[in-house]
Amino acid sequence: MASPKEQLLVVAIVLVVAIHSVFSFSVNSPHSRSVNVVQERQKRRNKNMFTLCGRLRNGILGRSALVRTVVSSAQHEGEYDVIVVGGGHAGCEAAAAAARTGARTALVTQRLDTIGELSCNPSIGGIGKGHLVREIDALGGVMGDVSDCAGVHFRMLNRRKGPAVRGPRAQMDRDLYKHHMQQTLVDNYPNLHCIEASVQDLLLDEGKGIDSLTPLADVTEDLKMWQNNDSGSKNEKANAMASNAAIRDLRQARIRGVAVSVPSDDDNDEDIQKEIFSKCVVITTGTFLRGVLMIGHDRYAGGRHLRDSEKVEPPSVGLAKTLERFQFPLGRLKTGTPPRLDGRTIDWDACAEQPSELPGQVQPFSHLRQFRNELPPNVASGDLITCYKSATNQETHNLVMEYAHLLPEYDGLGGKGNGPRYCPSIYKKVERFPDRTSHNSFLEPEGLNTHVVYPNGMSGPYPEEIQLKIMRTMIGLEKVEICSPGYDVEYDFVNPTSLTHALETKTIAGLYLAGQICGTTGYEEAAAQGIIAGANAGRAAVAARDQTGAASPLIIGRDEGYIGVLIDDLVTRGTQEPYRMFTSRAEYRITLRQDNADMRLTRKGNEYGLVNDEERMAALEARQAMTESRLDDLKSFNLFVRDWAARGDAKLMGGDNMNKKIGQKKTAYEVLSMPHVTLSAVEQIIAEVQKDNGDENIMEASTSSTYDTVEASVKYASYVERQAKEMESWRRARDVRIPPEVIYTTENFPPLSKEELEKLHLIRPTTFAQASQISGITPQSLVYLYHTLQKGNKNKIVKT
Repeated sequence: MASPKEQLLVVAIVLVVAIHSVFSFSVNSPHSRSVNVVQERQKRRNKNMFTLCGRLRNGILGRSALVRTVVSSAQHEGEYDVIVVGGGHAGCEAAAAAARTGARTALVTQRLDTIGELSCNPSIGGIGKGHLVREIDALGGVMGDVSDCAGVHFRMLNRRKGPAVRGPRAQMDRDLYKHHMQQTLVDNYPNLHCIEASVQDLLLDEGKGIDSLTPLADVTEDLKMWQNNDSGSKNEKANAMASNAAIRDLRQARIRGVAVSVPSDDDNDEDIQKEIFSKCVVITTGTFLRGVLMIGHDRYAGGRHLRDSEKVEPPSVGLAKTLERFQFPLGRLKTGTPPRLDGRTIDWDACAEQPSELPGQVQPFSHLRQFRNELPPNVASGDLITCYKSATNQETHNLVMEYAHLLPEYDGLGGKGNGPRYCPSIYKKVERFPDRTSHNSFLEPEGLNTHVVYPNGMSGPYPEEIQLKIMRTMIGLEKVEICSPGYDVEYDFVNPTSLTHALETKTIAGLYLAGQICGTTGYEEAAAQGIIAGANAGRAAVAARDQTGAASPLIIGRDEGYIGVLIDDLVTRGTQEPYRMFTSRAEYRITLRQDNADMRLTRKGNEYGLVNDEERMAALEARQAMTESRLDDLKSFNLFVRDWAARGDAKLMGGDNMNKKIGQKKTAYEVLSMPHVTLSAVEQIIAEVQKDNGDENIMEASTSSTYDTVEASVKYASYVERQAKEMESWRRARDVRIPPEVIYTTENFPPLSKEELEKLHLIRPTTFAQASQISGITPQSLVYLYHTLQKGNKNKIVKT
């Protein structure tokens, strides 16, 4: 409970905000032009006061409302089933998932008011990443709904391409995202307690081959889910997943809880040391594991800066030392965040507008919201922002290289730092692509009620004055001011080959890892691991508590979801650089679409205790029934080709190909399978024919929740069959040898990425089985490589 003083202060702030809300304050920049002009003028007059009140309100409510329990001497062993360390995206999903399984759960974090913080880019989703968010939502997770509530700019990326590679993405209001995440954890999970404390170390029972008190059922006993997997025979997959017997030989300890430090009420006293006991622990420390922050040549310990502040959140050193003592394979990775810009000093008119999609085009992340035909709240109210596009130029690039000697010296990669390949710093971009004269940067406002702007793609930890020089060379930023400088953080990660597919460590029973500690980059990848780790920790702990026998682990197959691809890639191949999800990593991507995530995973989530919402299950049943009914309707309705062409656009209906078969009949299903034919066009023709025939039941347009699924099911039907044949061919080819003289170039293998070509050239696997174990090499690329080598053109791609 908040103290009386805190409660009075909260009431006062709320009254201030209520009074000023009459004037609907906002920011002084054109990215809010979608709001009523009169309201915008009023907002401009008071932007600073509103921003201050909003931040103060969020901070106090965040701290007082979230303190469900305190660490006291009354706590004893077994009080919690699961402890989650860290309140980032992995931690929030892990804590919520564990709580949904029925586990008494504690989320322990250094600051309650930073739970759900968007530390870097204020956006959720994207290509591959949006698929993960939809899958998290299908499993009952929190990220999708929170993103809908906080979203202020929505777009479906790759909308012009096929449904399999479309990715929903939304810009977040940072304060709203954090607020809704905290509110969700407080309101919806009574068995989840949030504790403000610093985890210093693990409490362990040690011993070689020690028994687990929270065992999961042996995953090698049921390998049916892997029969269609790319990784080879069931025996090979069994070896990769490792049986419980094999893991026991590696085990050196088991979890008892965590040791924490709690700030003393007296500022002059040392922190109070406490112990919290639990059956399982999930570590989601993000960039905090022995983290070091860097700006220029300045280095200082920390996991990140507090937002809009020079204050630093301290790193986790004790946990890193314990993992090191148990010989976990540790490495160093880095990531960076760009400077934050003052939107009031940007020449917005010089930049290209990047507006949000119109309300009729916006697709929510939440399957339930989509089924209800509800818009995200800020879309419904019209509270949307506009992003803008600027770009670097040759002057920018000259400065980037001129001051390269002022960049930090890192611990990893011989001082160069091991950062994300697909989200490089501006220095890496200029160095890697010297012939390019420009790189785009999207200017993304960080919310409705702030002037702070995030310049996407412009990270680079130069000294602050150099960062300002670089930014001022760009279009529209000639007079820009920096609110806070960008910086890099280098941190420890654990090579994920030391984990099982349940994300439990093989060395310490009951210890699970999720997020950046496993070598990934991105909010969505972290959250996806969090929901699996939390679910399995919760299931194992509840089964041990209730003495119901070992629980079966929740494991998503590669053919079931991108979450399965992500985790299988990590634990079987490991990673030597920050791992990012792409649709190209999934060999079953034609069937793993963002539109059907609920149909693929929600029933499984229900079976494993993650989805307990009756409305969600009813919505799934209804959506599936409507989809199947519409597919049956399309298969049963037919017209002569000439009638299809007469009622629809001849080009749209196939053009010359349609004319050749003018006297034949085609079903609506067959017509829809043709390129450029849309479901809405076919449904309209069917309805017209039914009206002309005097039918009582006239076909209505598909609902927004079924349209994409119906259309994709028809469009991809033939590709799904071909995909299955290709994967079967690939499985038979695993032992085929690869000539050692292959020349790995883009000219020889156009579909392969630069990363794949680099790694194949460097490692030179001798068989396709070996190649499949290289991190970053997709099964689809290996299928292409196999078929290319089997053709009669080896002389072109093999050295002679």
